[in-house]
Amino acid sequence: MKIKQVILRHMKLDLLHPFTTSFGTEYDREFILVEAISEDGISGWAESVAMLDPLYNEETVKTNRHILEDYLIPIVLNNEISHPNELSEKYFAHIRGNYMAKSAIEGAVWDLYAKQENISLSNALGGTKKEIEVGVSIGIQDSIDATINIIQSRLEEGYKRFKLKIKPGWDVELIDKVRKVYPDIPLMADANSAYTLADLEHLTALDQYNLMMIEQPLAYNDIIDHAELQNRMETAICLDESIHSLEDARKALKLGSCKIINIKVGRVGGLTQAKKIHDLCLENGIPLWCGGMLESGIGRAHNIAITSLPNFILPGDTAASSLYWAEDIIKPEVTVENGIIKVPSSPGIGYEPDIEKINKYTISKKYL
Repeated sequence: MKIKQVILRHMKLDLLHPFTTSFGTEYDREFILVEAISEDGISGWAESVAMLDPLYNEETVKTNRHILEDYLIPIVLNNEISHPNELSEKYFAHIRGNYMAKSAIEGAVWDLYAKQENISLSNALGGTKKEIEVGVSIGIQDSIDATINIIQSRLEEGYKRFKLKIKPGWDVELIDKVRKVYPDIPLMADANSAYTLADLEHLTALDQYNLMMIEQPLAYNDIIDHAELQNRMETAICLDESIHSLEDARKALKLGSCKIINIKVGRVGGLTQAKKIHDLCLENGIPLWCGGMLESGIGRAHNIAITSLPNFILPGDTAASSLYWAEDIIKPEVTVENGIIKVPSSPGIGYEPDIEKINKYTISKKYL
């Protein structure tokens, strides 16, 4: 395929409710929306999941825009691409890091490729599932009672798994009280790198609560200390921020640093690399789930497609659009029924970008 033009839109969507983690509180979501247009006029869509500040990882909205404009998009425009796999494996390999920027343009090319082939993005990736189970991520609230109230609401909506954000001072007591009210719900904790091995005794206290997993308790760039922690804990450790590549995943599995991996498409450099990590984990019996970065419907559509691969056997974070946005930028919006999302079968991402809504929430636009 030949890409004739790429349009970058700087978007801003206000969250319905503030979302608090150990990193801080988000009130809105600014991101880059990527539209790749082929010579025959077909558009492929994706989004960058980088944050405004370098808190989750080193990338930001501004750095992504720089890398996209000055490095990645010129490569895409100046080459004939036979398959999206070529981008990460051939054309982008010499550019270090910048995984979220790479993922954004690669995702648009994947959507375009699937549309040209007249198949769904799920089908193009080798997905086998027609529907996926999803859970919900609950940020740090003002009180434990508020957390319990949210869990009750999401239970009534049918969500299959509940992830609670934790940090020092908001952890064991929270889990203890939630478990007393809900002794049997699928429950996990996400620490976003808030602890160290000095907190070993404190973390092992979570073993008594039958958690599905504790996600990324230690440093964002660590797999050594996580191996020691996993050896001391009964609860499965899930790695998130530590896994940026197939090599990271291979080394973590070899060291025994985790029993579960969360794949975020942007964090690992795109759908091609996400699929490779999926295949490695499938071979080694390591279950996967798909994490979220407060994506708009465009990014959620990509998450749904990758989650249709067979080794995504744990409910992910791809909740309904209505939990986060007053209105989303796709038609129809992502909906959840009894904890299930149906995987779209129409060509590409399976949702139609809502140009009117996209224009409404666009801060700036650049044609390349």
